[in-house]
Amino acid sequence: MADAHPRMALGTMHFGTRLPTAQSREILDAYLDLGGVWIDTANCYAFWGSETGLGGQSETVIGQWLADRGARDQVRLSTKVGAEPTRPHGFPDAVEGLGKDTVNRAIRDSLQRLQTESVDLYWAHMEDREQPVSDVAETFGELVDQGLATRIGLSNHPTWYAAAANVHAQQRSAARFSALQLRESYLHPRPDVQVEGEDHPHGMMTIESKDLAERCGLDLWAYTPLLTGAYEHPERPLPKAYEHPGTHGRLAVLREWADRLAMKPSQIVLALLNAQQPAITPIVGVSSVAQLAEAVEATRFTLPEEALEELNTVG
Repeated sequence: MADAHPRMALGTMHFGTRLPTAQSREILDAYLDLGGVWIDTANCYAFWGSETGLGGQSETVIGQWLADRGARDQVRLSTKVGAEPTRPHGFPDAVEGLGKDTVNRAIRDSLQRLQTESVDLYWAHMEDREQPVSDVAETFGELVDQGLATRIGLSNHPTWYAAAANVHAQQRSAARFSALQLRESYLHPRPDVQVEGEDHPHGMMTIESKDLAERCGLDLWAYTPLLTGAYEHPERPLPKAYEHPGTHGRLAVLREWADRLAMKPSQIVLALLNAQQPAITPIVGVSSVAQLAEAVEATRFTLPEEALEELNTVG
């Protein structure tokens, strides 16, 4: 049974940098034509791939595409603040953070690049320990009051932070954070090993974050759901943190079901994330229309109950 829209967000991290503008626009066109709705970006994408050492390229490409296609009413925009360097190549020592003045300036800059009056979901990109939780909750809640963001979310924040922020928002009858964006996939790293390429200490999705989402009605979004292609490309080895016995067992079951359903392992992973309770929206970055079509197909697919049982219970 297919949904009207794919249950995913299009990841646009490399649009306008590693992925040329023309190629980025081709993917955006195809996504819209395939019924895609959510587009995920950030004001810092992609400072590490830019000659300037600063971000904004992805939002700029998306904004110009939206203007040219007249497609703003057909999509929902998700962008973030907090991780943009304050000087070229300054991450992680010099980042903008989540101070009120910074956030208020950053969202307006993002809206200008995106060529829109508001975004549908605005994320605090990473924790800023210099700001009290209550201040951050108020800063983001006021963006909803001002009509600059429809909803607000927390990315790469610990579960306790989300709970504390929303208690404060509830006490003030203010807009609360309604979504969590964290790293999640089918394979999981050892908890005591640093994951190569993961810059955020609170970036991994946990049992606690899933429990909070289920109990309090928060949406869960997952980045790096396909582990940068490792499910299909043996030449891209998994980070060392994933080298443990549980990985081998899960991969064996995953590949077995991929063969039985005539799908790619990565497609099974995306369908499985959608099928979790609560459901998880995968943020999928692609570099071609063909990859996009496979992802859309996967997020419209309902896995058999037997597959869910085996995939979820293997050690």
